[in-house]
Amino acid sequence: MDLKEVMAVNLRRLRHAKKMTQEELAERAGLSARYVGGIERADVSASVSVLGRIAEALEVEATELVRAAPAKARKKAAVEP
Repeated sequence: MDLKEVMAVNLRRLRHAKKMTQEELAERAGLSARYVGGIERADVSASVSVLGRIAEALEVEATELVRAAPAKARKKAAVEP
């Protein structure tokens, strides 16, 4: 799993944990919902500054978005809605 995929899984997991829609996250981070969706699908890479804006909007440390989870947690996150 590459960094884009790790970030996609972590972003989706953290956003769901905060019960936030992509649109709500995008608004809080000053991004478009389309861009947030692209990051969650691992279609696009996020710059360091965007990573920081997303982390701030989610009220987490930026490292939480790029930290690789154990394989079991990755499988569960990949199948969650």
